[in-house]
Amino acid sequence: MSRRCFLKATAAAAGTFALGFATHASAETSDPAKTLHELGGWVMIYPNNDVVIRISRSEMGQGSLTGLAQLLAEELECDWARVRTEYASPRENLVRGEIWGDFQTGGSGSIRELHEPLRQAGAAARMMLVAAAAKQWGFPQGECQVASGIIRHTPSGESVSFGEVAHLAARMEAPASVHLKKPEDWRIAGQPLKRLDTPEKLTGKQLYCIDLSLPGMLNAAVRSCPIFGGKLRGFKPDIARSMPGVRDILSVEDLAVAVVADRWWQAKTALDALEIDWDPGPHAAVSDATISDRLKEGLDDERGYVGTEVGEALSAIENSERVITADYSYPYQAHAAMEPINATVLYTPERCEIWAPTQHAGACLETIAEASGLPAESCEVHRLHLGGGFGRRLYHDYARMAVLIAKQIPGTPVKMIWSREEDMTHDYYHPITRCRMTGTLDAKGRLAGLHMRISGQSISGSIAPHRLVDGNDPRVFHGLYIGEGNGTLSYSIPDLLIDHVMYNPSIRPGSWRGVNLNQNLFYFESFVDEMAHAAGRDPLEFRLEMMAERPKHRAVLEAVAERASWRQAAPEGTYRGIAVANGYGSYVAAVAEVSLKDTFVRLDRLIVAIDVGNAVNPELIARQAEGACAFGLSAALYGQCNVKGGAIQQTNFDTYRVLRLADMPEVETIVLQSRDFWGGGGEPPIAVATPAVMNAVFAATGQRIRHLPLAQSGLLPV
Repeated sequence: MSRRCFLKATAAAAGTFALGFATHASAETSDPAKTLHELGGWVMIYPNNDVVIRISRSEMGQGSLTGLAQLLAEELECDWARVRTEYASPRENLVRGEIWGDFQTGGSGSIRELHEPLRQAGAAARMMLVAAAAKQWGFPQGECQVASGIIRHTPSGESVSFGEVAHLAARMEAPASVHLKKPEDWRIAGQPLKRLDTPEKLTGKQLYCIDLSLPGMLNAAVRSCPIFGGKLRGFKPDIARSMPGVRDILSVEDLAVAVVADRWWQAKTALDALEIDWDPGPHAAVSDATISDRLKEGLDDERGYVGTEVGEALSAIENSERVITADYSYPYQAHAAMEPINATVLYTPERCEIWAPTQHAGACLETIAEASGLPAESCEVHRLHLGGGFGRRLYHDYARMAVLIAKQIPGTPVKMIWSREEDMTHDYYHPITRCRMTGTLDAKGRLAGLHMRISGQSISGSIAPHRLVDGNDPRVFHGLYIGEGNGTLSYSIPDLLIDHVMYNPSIRPGSWRGVNLNQNLFYFESFVDEMAHAAGRDPLEFRLEMMAERPKHRAVLEAVAERASWRQAAPEGTYRGIAVANGYGSYVAAVAEVSLKDTFVRLDRLIVAIDVGNAVNPELIARQAEGACAFGLSAALYGQCNVKGGAIQQTNFDTYRVLRLADMPEVETIVLQSRDFWGGGGEPPIAVATPAVMNAVFAATGQRIRHLPLAQSGLLPV
């Protein structure tokens, strides 16, 4: 086994750092007391000066592994051409005292949560390498300079590489504190560098978990009850058992049936031949109509759980002569990632390993430990890049199922793949809600009072009730908070009330890229537009008048307005809409331009301005904005899951349409940098793309889109 140097620089609460040296095999036996959990990753330096940065978060197309590596490499002052990343092990994290901390990849949080520990780790490692070189030479450290992984003693001209002194650095005292560069001094971070994972994707070398092949591996196809809350009664295996390649037919508790075969298509074909008897459970009568009726009831409840309150909104509305009311709705939507749900498990009575496309390797480790009945220290989660996540792979129902199957065939690796139909009908869907917006205008045409009533699902209330606060869910108000920080409202409104009435149908909800910010800003920004038109005022100026105390919100709004030449007349046949938001620590605004072809709407252009505070890689942020717009508009134009007989009706892309190349507008991204905060880039653009487009559709057609998707309005070609 090759020997390599591990420079494990960890930011401790006391401001100290620990550095260790070991071979790869013995790294896990390093003193846990010297590697504190504030660390987001560590750097490993080979003798040839190659640098490997281990990261706890998952890569699912967002490019965060490259951005995170840039942050550490910036402070380390290594040669970027020699940098690569690898995933940290959640089992090793557990054994070594959680040195990498949280493994969750979601909420646009990778860079905004890990920037400080990674930068501190890089700075500490650099200081110890310099100290080692200076000691070896007998020169003062202050006479040494570092660039591209080479330490130079300026007066003498001596030089040495990181790899040559790493073993000495491992024995140096850790610095009591480090000095981090100012963003304006960055040379690696802050630059639009190419992604580290692009070459392997371009050449087809990159493997995803669905591609995995292990010696002796079998394949499993599964089917669960299509009705949420239903259970397995039994099945008749005779015909399927005699089909080619079939090795076994298994029940997975009372949850599902699995057919195990030499090849997956053999398993799937045999599964289709099974006669399965389901107990439909208590929710077989749930439908679009029953859910809609309950949501409408919530709009009329006397009072809900208050999330935001300023002044006396109800009194202001009651006493106003200019009151406008509009009801909106947001449907169930599927994640529909290109890589369907899958996992490969090798179980023995002593050890359980899983190869899983997970957004939270730590939670996945807990899940397989529970399912296998083994200590977590005897389990391992192997990660490859995800073929799309969007929040779905934060949940590990599939990992548990894969373990329960593999436990029945010990010693043999089993790859479980859900068919597209199974994936689509057993999702954790974007939560369904309705909303009633009631607003008042004063004599000068300004928004004077507003009551926003949200009726519908709470993700926490449905699947994580321990997160509720006195039975209520503050998270449903993301994007609608008052004050400073994450998820704040863009406007100052004299009298404002925002409340929520919780109703959780049997269809399970989950985090869906953007989560609650999506529907909240569709409702709010669409209604603000309605109020502007009712007042006979320009939608931009109407908004800006309420933003004197929101300079960062205002800055992104002004940026897109300027790029779109909003204050000038639009070209003939072009219609525009605008929206602004704050979410996941960032400020974002959009202008949409649409046109009409015959009686149909065509999306032509979308301009997005986003301020993430510190842009670690502006090109990645621009790509994230473009991808977020594509994902969000796909759902806004076409995405809807219907419920009948307690089951989701959309089963594949023939019934759950996604945005096609011909539908996609041109996207221009403006990346602003305030420098005084750290925000996320992957989710916020969705929240403004949808209302901006719908406001532009109103400008073009006079038809206000209050219920998504747009396709049901008849304004899109079939």
